[in-house]
Amino acid sequence: MFGLALKSRPLFFSPLCQTFSPPKRLKKPQSFRFSVKANMSKTIEHVVLFKVKSETDPSKVDTMINNLNGLVTLDPVRHLACGPVLRNGSSLFTFTHMLHSRYSSKEDLDTYSQHPDHMGAVKESVLPICEDIMAVDWEADQTPDPIVLPPGSAVRVSFLKLKEGVGEDAKNEIYGVIKGIKESFGGIQQITSGENFSARAKGFSIASIAVFKSVKEMEEADSNEELVNLQKQKVKDYLDGVVVVDYVVPSLSSSSSL
Repeated sequence: MFGLALKSRPLFFSPLCQTFSPPKRLKKPQSFRFSVKANMSKTIEHVVLFKVKSETDPSKVDTMINNLNGLVTLDPVRHLACGPVLRNGSSLFTFTHMLHSRYSSKEDLDTYSQHPDHMGAVKESVLPICEDIMAVDWEADQTPDPIVLPPGSAVRVSFLKLKEGVGEDAKNEIYGVIKGIKESFGGIQQITSGENFSARAKGFSIASIAVFKSVKEMEEADSNEELVNLQKQKVKDYLDGVVVVDYVVPSLSSSSSL
């Protein structure tokens, strides 16, 4: 959501398995995958934030990104892209890379998580070079269109940690504010929100993702400081922490040379 990053520039709101089987060699992705599944009424959003160790060899970071992007070919995946973080909008954590993917059900997300290719990529190329990982999953409150985000799209994910004792009425108020963001700020092409069901979300319970055509549209929305601050004031008393991360969907060529 706009303006909820604590002590930061105005911003809005904004499963990797623990056991592994032997890794299976991944093929380098040839293109971003477009879904052929029709009439899907449910969308599961899956976001993983990574903090790569500062001393990591760049070639190992490239390998991590290429291996994760290669998972787009797995059957349960409707959309998947991984790349570097553009900007961290809060001081709680400093992440370096982000993966965003979409599924038709929690069961499909579980199938992806338990797939040998996924577990191999995590074991061989993610865990050895990352010092922190945060994963947030939620059922989108509406079906995003398009499911597959075009390269160059600017994405802002926002995760909210609620104060102890915050009830359902307050949660509904927060969701209402999130839903109103698209109408209040120009340039947002899609926005979804929902309650996290991942065990690796560090206590953050409300998640949202907003998609802009490009970074330009995102920055134009941020520039409306009066409206940004208005959105912030509506819900700030309910919050104990906010994580906001900006990211640009990479093209195939850029994701292989980060």
